[in-house]
Amino acid sequence: MKKITLIAFVLFIGLVKSQAQVKVSPGLRGGLNISTLTNIDDNSSKTDFYVGGLVDIKFNRYFSLQPEITYSRQGDEGRYFENGRYYSEKYELNYLTLGAVAKYHFGGKGFHVLAGPSLDIKVGDNYINSNPEGFDLAIVGGVGYTLPNGLTFEARIKQGMIDIYGYDDIDNNDYYYDDVILNQVFQIGISYTFKVK
Repeated sequence: MKKITLIAFVLFIGLVKSQAQVKVSPGLRGGLNISTLTNIDDNSSKTDFYVGGLVDIKFNRYFSLQPEITYSRQGDEGRYFENGRYYSEKYELNYLTLGAVAKYHFGGKGFHVLAGPSLDIKVGDNYINSNPEGFDLAIVGGVGYTLPNGLTFEARIKQGMIDIYGYDDIDNNDYYYDDVILNQVFQIGISYTFKVK
């Protein structure tokens, strides 16, 4: 019983001490999107941008949580054959992304890995003959490096989880999961967190 009490006391002191070290810093982020839609023949990736804000909540030198709100221009570039020639068209899917990534800083230094979920709310598209879903859920993963001045360089991959046309792979007339059309985005960007006292 004494050992359990001692362990609980040490954990409590560690928790209180770590709470005293929490630092909250607002920031901005932006960069390049290279996006595509899965399982569409003759389509290729499209380059565009993302821009937004963040709040870096640093619990200790190893771990931080970063809620984000981002405007992200996604979609892909399609090719189709008509009247004896090929045409290309950019398909736009624009989202307001609400996400949160957890970051682990190796050795408490600048290099980190990150992962987390995001909810993407569609704010616009240029589809004429169809109406893509109004939202997407995604998983984000990546790596980055933060300089002492607050400037961060990151590379991320974002994988959508919901078919953009709403198919759920349940009795959809031979429509299989291998045919589901999902958002995939590779992001390269920078962010900057402001020093707040």
